[in-house]
Amino acid sequence: MKKNIVYIVLFLVILTSCQRKEIVRTHGISYLENREKLAIINKSNKNDVVKFLGQPASKGMTDNNIWIYIERTHTKGKLLKLGRSELSKNNTLILEFNNYGILSNKRFYNINDMNKVEFAEDITENEIKKQNFIRSFLSSVKSKMENKRK
Repeated sequence: MKKNIVYIVLFLVILTSCQRKEIVRTHGISYLENREKLAIINKSNKNDVVKFLGQPASKGMTDNNIWIYIERTHTKGKLLKLGRSELSKNNTLILEFNNYGILSNKRFYNINDMNKVEFAEDITENEIKKQNFIRSFLSSVKSKMENKRK
């Protein structure tokens, strides 16, 4: 009898601790994929974009006419991932404006586009650092030798 009560209590504790709603953490602008359709090339201006997207996450380093919007969503992983969060959305929208503030180009990247980036595996040797290391090493040995003579 006591054993059955313990099992029932344990079952109820496990059942109530399970969440029915999925945990979603979003960084940036929600529903960026839907909102980017509101930006029309050669028709929308900077003020229109600010109305439906807000201020950009960042602007171009050398050109303030390039605006970048980001949406990044993490969800809690399944049982096999032991509850670690996994990236479910990674959207980026890049808007380019002309000198008059009219939208001239837009590019939308989703998580599948981001995975296609290839990096070179070549390693560049820095000859200057090697020479400086050797020179500093030899000069320290030389100074130690001179100190022992005195």
